[in-house]
Amino acid sequence: MALEHALLVSLTERAGSGYELARRFDKSIGFFWRATHQQIYRVLKRMEESGWLSSETIAQEGRPDKKVYTVNEAGRAELARWIAAPTDTSIPRNELGVKIRAAAHGDIGALCDEVVRHREQHNQRLELYRLIEKRDFTAADQLAGTPLHQYLVLRAGIRVESGFVEWCDEVLQALQPRATAPHADPKKGETQR
Repeated sequence: MALEHALLVSLTERAGSGYELARRFDKSIGFFWRATHQQIYRVLKRMEESGWLSSETIAQEGRPDKKVYTVNEAGRAELARWIAAPTDTSIPRNELGVKIRAAAHGDIGALCDEVVRHREQHNQRLELYRLIEKRDFTAADQLAGTPLHQYLVLRAGIRVESGFVEWCDEVLQALQPRATAPHADPKKGETQR
């Protein structure tokens, strides 16, 4: 996915200035696709030059004028084309998984500390997603259109974060007793202290 497509999605939900879009992006699509405010401004300019967006300059009292972007017909056509195109199904990188795979060659206690750190961060994100769900989607069974689509993506985030927290718990349960116990050196086939 290109940043352009994420911005098209956000702008089809609500027109906005680059600043407004960057702030909204941080609170929604930004959970799934990272971009700096500078990247967003650059890409908005490129999208307008490509004919996907239209803009209107609005005067503001005591502040610089702001440029409000809307998706035009060419942008909607590009979004429809992208939605219909196959999505990359590659496996996301998981550096922590590789570290756990190599646990026999390092300090298991330090690795457990790293797993705890990851668990805490994923649990914080899970709690945030659950708060958003509780606050914004009280009648999920009655949703349709864009609110339903937003809810389905939120549910994916909840399931992913919940699964990651559970996996961290499983890893810690399996590794923590070994963090202080003697371990076998796989090269020598003997117990090390």
